[in-house]
Amino acid sequence: MGKDEQNIFMMTKGSRYRLTSVESREAPMRTSGVFKGFATVGTDDAVVMELDENHGEDEGRTRVIPLHMILAIDVLETAEPEEEEEETSRETMFG
Repeated sequence: MGKDEQNIFMMTKGSRYRLTSVESREAPMRTSGVFKGFATVGTDDAVVMELDENHGEDEGRTRVIPLHMILAIDVLETAEPEEEEEETSRETMFG
């Protein structure tokens, strides 16, 4: 890996994060929980979070936050990255 590649931050599934995102002009929205992955909402990419105990009765619910709404990400606890499955060949031969 080159020097730049070693410093790339990647969110890993199963890690715990606290996100600060835009909710209104008066106050940001805080989301804490376990990162489940990314999603696409229309044409926007988004972060999928499972809410933790800090959200009271909403604990366990899933929140989807568009990436352009995120102001800050705090890393609370990291999980080991999942091993990538070997990609099978998708080449087709015609003879």
